Amino acid sequence: MLVLTVFGVLVLLMLLGVPIALSLGLTAIGIMYWMGGTDLLIMFGQRAYFGTASFPLLAVPFFILAGNLMNTGGITQRIFGVAQLCVGRIHGGLGHVNVIASMIFAGMSGSAVADAAGLGVVEIRAMTKAGYTARFSAAVTAVSSTIGPIIPPSIPFVIYGSLTNVSVGDLFLAGIIPGLLMGVALMAIIALVAKRQNLPRMDARPSGREALRVLGAGLPALVMPPLIVGGILRGWFTPTEAAVAASLYALVLGTVVYREL
Repeated sequence: MLVLTVFGVLVLLMLLGVPIALSLGLTAIGIMYWMGGTDLLIMFGQRAYFGTASFPLLAVPFFILAGNLMNTGGITQRIFGVAQLCVGRIHGGLGHVNVIASMIFAGMSGSAVADAAGLGVVEIRAMTKAGYTARFSAAVTAVSSTIGPIIPPSIPFVIYGSLTNVSVGDLFLAGIIPGLLMGVALMAIIALVAKRQNLPRMDARPSGREALRVLGAGLPALVMPPLIVGGILRGWFTPTEAAVAASLYALVLGTVVYREL
């Protein structure tokens, strides 16, 4: 009888247009109240609160905030410009630029979603404008963004370390080499595809003044990854403090240096 009642209430809520997550939650709350009254509801709320009241988990929203600030503050465009200056003139250069920019961005946000949402707009637009197919551009962008959760700081590493009582700093250290190898392997595949399909490259070599301008604009952003990762590994601050520092640094860059926030 209880099972049929629960199923019926759940179906009724969904038929009324209530979102599935809210339907499940309301049904579960009703069951708990039916079985244990208000005491069970109070205990559930306390368990839910204490299960998430973790200082290390505070790093997650702050790293997400840092990624959003970098996307809106002009930092991602500067990172892309520096990467384009370095490898843009080889065959399939913008594909390599895509990977390098994602690796740099990964050292700031730790999120594949932030990488794809921020750099993806810039990268796909530049690649399609240069003659790359939309399919190839989207594929490289999607795959390169998966480096974000591997190269520290990594949001999944923070969550895993918090749930299993494993050192987040050690997890960050363990993710450096695999993340770099993923980037190198992806660039090797892009090089093979570029050679086979004769993908375009930048023909114009930037002048010395233009190169210095791009490097000067991107240098403040490039300081951020070693500052965050190095500070954690050397014990200067915890991952949560590093996330706060990343958010503040991105805020200062976007408002004071680049003035796009």
